Amino acid sequence: MSRYRTTNPATGELLQTFPTLTDEELEQRVRAAVEAYRSWRTTTPEERAAILARAAELYEERAEHLAQTITREMGKPITAARGEIKTVTGIFQYYATEGPAALLPEPIEVRGTGSAYIRREPLGVLLGVMPWNFPHYQVARFVAPSLLVGNAVMLKHASNCAASALEIEQLLHDAGVPEGVYTNLFADHQHVEALVADDRIQGVSLTGSDAVGARIGRVAGENVKKAVLELGGSDPFVVLDDADVEKAAAGAVQGRLVNGGQTCTSSKRIIVVDAIYDRFMEHFLEKMGAVAFGDPLHEDTLVGPLSSASAVEEVDELVRDAVDKGAEVLLGGKPRAGEGAYYEPTVLTGVGREARAFSEEIFGPVAVVYRAGDEQQAIDMANDSPYGLSSSVYSEDPNHAQRVGAELETGMVWVNSTSKSSAELPFGGVKKSGFGRELGRLGLEEFANRKLIRIP
Repeated sequence: MSRYRTTNPATGELLQTFPTLTDEELEQRVRAAVEAYRSWRTTTPEERAAILARAAELYEERAEHLAQTITREMGKPITAARGEIKTVTGIFQYYATEGPAALLPEPIEVRGTGSAYIRREPLGVLLGVMPWNFPHYQVARFVAPSLLVGNAVMLKHASNCAASALEIEQLLHDAGVPEGVYTNLFADHQHVEALVADDRIQGVSLTGSDAVGARIGRVAGENVKKAVLELGGSDPFVVLDDADVEKAAAGAVQGRLVNGGQTCTSSKRIIVVDAIYDRFMEHFLEKMGAVAFGDPLHEDTLVGPLSSASAVEEVDELVRDAVDKGAEVLLGGKPRAGEGAYYEPTVLTGVGREARAFSEEIFGPVAVVYRAGDEQQAIDMANDSPYGLSSSVYSEDPNHAQRVGAELETGMVWVNSTSKSSAELPFGGVKKSGFGRELGRLGLEEFANRKLIRIP
């Protein structure tokens, strides 16, 4: 039975199955990618940028159809699915317009006579391993800069969003990306590790759990292979004593429930300074209890189903474990009865260190709220995590928020805002959240050979 099966999580209906590649078929695709790369790398950045610009146009033209597929496959509310496609359109537009200038030779001031400069050249054929929670966005932020630099890309997508994977491949080919320069792979896990070890693959980008990242990172390291790993997150949302409490509560709700809480950068740990804790909780619980929860095809739905029945089970296990170890449920706390993979928006307090939810990422609509005695304790609590992806700091004094943000051990800090994505902003984390950056100028250079040319 193929692993690539799309099931509508709102109804449990099996939509479609897709055949997994055989070893022979995979080998044919690798050979085709190597051959296609040889000619693709000789095109100019301007020629490649024109193709990315056309991809952006096609994303705009096909936006509603692509969004509907996302909602059917993984349950993202339709308005959020449309927002994802809009973000992807912006990514392709950004690299089409800003990318070629970023690839121009960069002069270096030398000591002595002569001159020197840096050329940014492609590495070769790259492998991407992408998750289901943002079926197009996760792919775009790796693929757009990689193609612009002149690399070829082989993409192994999540098994539960295979229709989106095929639509991405078709769109890129329709935009002018040659066959072999972008290749979708319905591959098994053992195929992935074999590809990472294959001398013909020059780099790998993975977005997923820290457990999978550790395994792929090990294989990449053993084979001296460039890797970018964007892994889990347990992002702190810090509310200082001079924050606008109602604004902070609204931000916490949005930050925790975006994509049903199935986002690496969602605000998973709400840390509130004691002086305003009670007022914050009053607003927070009211707003959490009022969110539109249900059918993802309804225009006003904020929280739809989780991606699968197994995802509901995983979230419920973490919640029940926390309660068994002393946590209190202030809202929700259980799966919704009836069909579909639904879990109620939930608020937990009193989650102790012995509970799994203290250190594990909850990938669902569950907020864990902590009371901090003072600002320093809030900072210490925020940093008391194996993850370090993104964070938010709320204060009416932006300078105050920035000072606190400077002390947080994360790759990104948002002041009076939840984490959002934009093509020009580098994305990535520290600690078990991985390494490397995507998007912006930094993302463009991750899979480029920054070659020194020195003329004495």
